[in-house]
Order: sequence, then C-alpha cells, then structure tokens
Amino acid sequence: YRVHEGPTPEKLDLLQGYLKAMGLGYSLSEDPHPREFQRIAEATQERPDAEQIHMMLLRSMSQAIYTPVNSGHFGLAFEAYTHFTSPIRRYPDLLVHRVIKAILDGHKYQLPKLPTPGEAHEKLSKRLQKNSAARNRGNDQRPVRHTAELQAWEAAGLHCSANERRADEASRDVEAWLKCKYMREHLGEEYSGTVSGVASFGLFVTLQELYVEGLVHITELGGEYFRFDELRQELRGERTGIRYAIGTKVRVQVSRVDLDARKIDFRLVDEDGALLARALRDKGMAPSPAKAAKKAARKQRQGDEAGAAAALQARQGGKAAKIARHAQGARKPGDKSAKKGRSRR
Repeated sequence: YRVHEGPTPEKLDLLQGYLKAMGLGYSLSEDPHPREFQRIAEATQERPDAEQIHMMLLRSMSQAIYTPVNSGHFGLAFEAYTHFTSPIRRYPDLLVHRVIKAILDGHKYQLPKLPTPGEAHEKLSKRLQKNSAARNRGNDQRPVRHTAELQAWEAAGLHCSANERRADEASRDVEAWLKCKYMREHLGEEYSGTVSGVASFGLFVTLQELYVEGLVHITELGGEYFRFDELRQELRGERTGIRYAIGTKVRVQVSRVDLDARKIDFRLVDEDGALLARALRDKGMAPSPAKAAKKAARKQRQGDEAGAAAALQARQGGKAAKIARHAQGARKPGDKSAKKGRSRR
C-alpha cells in the first residue's frame, strides 16, 4: 500500500494553534477527516493571506510511505491506495507488477532478499515508530499480528520509502548546487520574492521569477528588535509592528552565495517603504490621509519657497558680479595714464 496518514498530534496541535491565532473561525477535530482540511482551504482561498494558510495546511501533513499494513491515504481520502506506472520507473511499482502477475498465474509471489539496511533506513524506522506511538497513545486498537511474511513486506516497504527519501535529497542537493552556481553570477542584483518560511533567525524568500530560495537573516531586517511568533509563523517588529509572514511580498538583493554549503543570502530592499508604512498605519502611528496630504502640500510649498529664494539669490549674485566687472574695467584706463605720466617725468 501507499499509505498517507493524517497529521501527528504534535503537528495537529501546532496547526490548531495557528488557526486560532489567525482568528479564522475554523478548528479541526482530534481525528480530522480530509474534508475538514478541504473546507478550510476552500473557505480561505480568496483571502490575501491564503498562500500562508494553505502552506500551513500542507506542512501539517505526514509523508507517504510504502507498507503492507493499510491505514488509508489521507491526502486522497482513499480507504486503500497503491500505484504502479508504465513504463516501470520505481522499485515499488515493480513489486506491485510482480504480485499482480503472480496472482494472474495462480501462485504467490516471494520477495527477494533485500540489501542490508543503512543509515536512511534506521532514521526513517525510528521516525515511523515515534509517530506510530504518538498516534496509538490512548488508542485501544488491537496490534497487527506480525508474521514472517508481513515482516518481510514491512522491510521491503521501509527499504523503498527510505530510498525514495534518499533520491529526493540527492535531487534537491543537485538543484541547490545549480541554483547557487547560477545566482553567483547575479550578485548585487535585485528581485521580487515571496516569504516561503519564517524562523527565529530570519526569513526564507523564494524569488518569483526564478523559484530560487534564500535566507534574509534577521540582522538584515533593520535596527529594531523582531519577535518570532511561532503560532502565527511570523516575525514582528516590536517598535513599528512591521510583520513578515509566509506569503509576504518583498524585494531582495542577492548579497552572498556559498556554493559548497548550497546557501544563498539575500538583503531586504524596501524601495518605497510600503511595508513599514502599512505597519505604522495598522499600529495607529501613521498620519491620517488628510494630515498626510496637508504635510505633503506644506513640503511642496516649502520646496517652492526655497527654490524661489535660491533663484532670487542667484539673480542678485549675477547683478553684483556684473557691477564688479564694470568697476574693474573703469579703473584700468586710469592706471595706464598714471604710468605714462610717471614715465614722462
């Protein structure tokens, strides 16, 4: 089976806290059905922060695994699910094909001997055991009887799931290297981006044009102190109230690329101060539109007056210079005649 279980209790608690903190008016049951997630997604799709809400819904999900013990597919809302592709691309698909072929031929398929489990298998096995224990806590469900055949298929499922993750990690690593190599040629350039993740140490921003993700460290957000709100998944400035959350549109500059570490650093560029202005307005620190208009008009008048004064001063300076030149020209003939008089004597 391709099994996709619902959120773990820890992830469910985090999601419940987020929904409550955002004041959405929706909550999830202790054992939620996929319909509940779908209802929240549909009800919030027109909101300006829909991207953030949907991202949080997705991140609460568990990763699908291969296992002989069926517990349904939460994301697809199927009671039982498996898959196989043609042409065959994955080892789990090959196993499913072999089982179907054996059934059609009227005999039972025997699993081959699998490689010795490695580090990826051990990590996944521990995580699955932890998640299973958390879900079954307080649950009176009878445990599955583990026969030798079931254990063999469990080992096969673990082998396939672990190698699927290894393949994904390898793909992500190569993609990250290629993105860093490309962005190294664009240091100092500015791009529009969207906040795709928030942590206590900064913001992860994905560039809209290139789908490249980098970090804006918290020290690049300005001089004020920023507090990380885990429930709302946002960084909030204590003085101005400026907020950065998943889905916030920002402008960034590529400041550093580390090819070996596969890391890209951005610097925040707030060209017109729009984020700060909105934060101050929300906090009641920004002037009203009428006051802002009066202030702008006053600045305009002051600018006009300063310009007129500068022009007048320039004109007066020009006149003074002209008079000085005339005076200097009038003295020169007298000087010559005096010299001539002295020479005749």
